[in-house]
Amino acid sequence: MEKTKYKENNRSRFGVDDHDGGDDEFRYLIVRPEKGGVRDLFRYSVLADVDSGARFLESSDEEAVGGVAEVHRWVIVVSIIARKIIGFFGKSMEWTGYVVDFILNLLSLNGGVFGLLTAPLRGTVVVPQRGTETFISTTGHLDGRIDLYSGENLAENVVASLSEGSGIKAELDNRGLMDLCMMAAKLAYENAQVVRYIAVDHWKMHFVDFYNCWNDFQKQMSTQVFILCDKPKDANLILISFRGTEPFDADDWSTDFDYSWYEIPKLGKVHMGFLEALGLGDRTNAATFYNQLIAIPNKFTPESGVDGSKRSSEGTQALPSDIMEQGGRDPYDKVVPPDMVKKSAYYAVRRRLKSLLKEHKNAKFVVTGHSLGGALAILFPSVLVLHEEMEVMQRLLGVYTFGQPRVGNRKLGRYMEAHLNNPVPKYFRVVYCNDLVPRLPYDDKTFLFKHFGVCLYYDSLYNEQRVEEEPNRNYFGMRYLIPVYLNAVWELIRGLTMGYTCGPEYREAWFSISLRIIGLVAPGLSAHSPTNYINSVRLGKDRVIQMSSF
Repeated sequence: MEKTKYKENNRSRFGVDDHDGGDDEFRYLIVRPEKGGVRDLFRYSVLADVDSGARFLESSDEEAVGGVAEVHRWVIVVSIIARKIIGFFGKSMEWTGYVVDFILNLLSLNGGVFGLLTAPLRGTVVVPQRGTETFISTTGHLDGRIDLYSGENLAENVVASLSEGSGIKAELDNRGLMDLCMMAAKLAYENAQVVRYIAVDHWKMHFVDFYNCWNDFQKQMSTQVFILCDKPKDANLILISFRGTEPFDADDWSTDFDYSWYEIPKLGKVHMGFLEALGLGDRTNAATFYNQLIAIPNKFTPESGVDGSKRSSEGTQALPSDIMEQGGRDPYDKVVPPDMVKKSAYYAVRRRLKSLLKEHKNAKFVVTGHSLGGALAILFPSVLVLHEEMEVMQRLLGVYTFGQPRVGNRKLGRYMEAHLNNPVPKYFRVVYCNDLVPRLPYDDKTFLFKHFGVCLYYDSLYNEQRVEEEPNRNYFGMRYLIPVYLNAVWELIRGLTMGYTCGPEYREAWFSISLRIIGLVAPGLSAHSPTNYINSVRLGKDRVIQMSSF
């Protein structure tokens, strides 16, 4: 009886039933797999020992940790186990990635296996050099297509169709914009030289900039994003693309499985790892999220200073965004260091975007990303809204994400849909079949991570459905188990035959087929490949969408 009462009390205290909380409450929950051992995990998962589970958790309300550990036991257990396994293999994954990258590029630059074997005889062995325009990422080798759906003038055609003022109604126009976004999301996995080369020489677009920014979760410069315009002067379209989860990056995968969150008043609970990837806080000091996220509209002027009425739980005062972008002024530069502002993906991109919108009076912008990049793509405008950048948001054309993980709770979804669905939807979340990543982090029946926006779901025959949530929302549903594996067999057969049935541009290379074979064991991973999303966009059926117009 006492245990049940304790459980119910913590439901209300931690928003288990999506309780919104007060506008001035700043809550957070951090799952730390490193804080407990195997014995603690066994006792927590098998024996339901709440005290053992609480060792893995850190919260703004330490008294409620036990209740959270009890209510969300299996969700937290899955997160801990997945991250411990990923962490154990992290270094070997990193080295495997280096070797695979090198071998793939070595083979590609020397004409395949036969070319490499005969190259020494010709004295022309080409050694791959990282960071050059010829060094392609593992993701790029999974799908070698670089040209857009309708050729090099697609970007111009998309802009022309949007400029008509009637929205995107024609199938080709709509498919063109989706393809531009998906190809840009795939291109974000490449280095700056490759991005510049493909954008300029193949897409005939204007390369603006490439950013390699600080990720506080990974403690390194690993958040990559680039910006393009359709032309250097009088541009109509600005494109922002965030890099996604790299196949051999353990930290990227650990972020996807992380269950930690930070609650922002009015906005809702947001995935902590994704905020760190945008450079908007550091879980080792939760006050940093407050400092970088909470804007103080209409309460600050350079003459009057900062209103001290809003403070974090640690007593640290927030900075207005304008001050932060200037690098801080004494004494506030102690709160947000100038170098942190420069390294933050959110502030770097926002600064450049505002400059571009001022320069190109008729331009609108679109944000895109695949996997982790999709999460950052939707969080970017979310923070713009939080910071009351409404002039910028009025010029948002749309957000397209592909294979995006969940980023927050229902309150976040309701908050953002109010800004992204008027007069027509501007946020489209594309999900392919049995892709595992959109089903992460795990979503139980009562709490936390929920998708929002328009979901465009494609099955393995590339039939499109507009749904609220993709089928098998947590992936491990028992009634989907056998169909998922049977579908993986079909996808392997399809991959071997697509070059004959759909045309030579759809022929999958040996590396992509290898991933299909891995998919026979782990179908959720092979389904995440960008190849599936490009094919869905280009071959998808029953697409009827209206986007905002210029």
